[in-house]
Amino acid sequence: MSKTIFFTGAGTGLAKGAAIGLAKEGHKIIASVENHPQITSLREAADREGVEMEIFKMDITNPADRARMDRYDYDIFVANAAVNEGGPLGEVPMSAFRNLFEVNVFSTLETARIAAAHFVEKRSGKIIFMSSMAGLMSSGYVGLYAASKHAVEAIAKAMYDEMQEFNVQVATINPGPFATGFNDRAVEEKWEWYDEDVHYSPKDKMKEKDKGTENQFDPEDMIAKMVEIIPKDSHKFRTAYPEETAESMREEEKENWEKEI
Repeated sequence: MSKTIFFTGAGTGLAKGAAIGLAKEGHKIIASVENHPQITSLREAADREGVEMEIFKMDITNPADRARMDRYDYDIFVANAAVNEGGPLGEVPMSAFRNLFEVNVFSTLETARIAAAHFVEKRSGKIIFMSSMAGLMSSGYVGLYAASKHAVEAIAKAMYDEMQEFNVQVATINPGPFATGFNDRAVEEKWEWYDEDVHYSPKDKMKEKDKGTENQFDPEDMIAKMVEIIPKDSHKFRTAYPEETAESMREEEKENWEKEI
């Protein structure tokens, strides 16, 4: 059955691909994007694929933009908009950390609350948080993003319980490392402020960590998985993909119980 699906952050990456893919499957797509140039880009991409979708600008950190959500009726809300940045927690500018939480946690929750109120009134609906493998995993120099996605996981788990009595579903999708450019931009950000003569964090170790972006998966595979999962009436609370990423997540959780200091 055709669904109406609302995305945040659909201007780029996995959400852009999934929005187009779901539209091709016959679903009605409401695609919000961060800025006006992304409207043009997404509209052109949709035209090339022969699909139509409602596209509008909604910076999720802007209260006036968020208020536009009230214009729409939808069956599924996909909280996807996010930013990424790496670097050592002891030295990364706190302004960067606060900005990351403002987008990935606070503003994401603000949009989810609007969707929740909408679904409570309808007594049906589904909220999907686009989390990450970083929602359960963390290591040196990726702690900023991981901390924000750990918070998203806690939010999703709590809302899963709170929304059940209103017949509203809550779930997460946890992608592994996919080559959309999102991870590459995060790697580059820290070199804007890092100064080897000033900061104590070892440059060579950070460079070594950056090599992780050299082995990323084809985003088309993740997009296909999102197109499969998002409209389903029933599926697991957490969808981690690919399976090797899911296994790594399980293994790290187990290791955390055994780790010693």
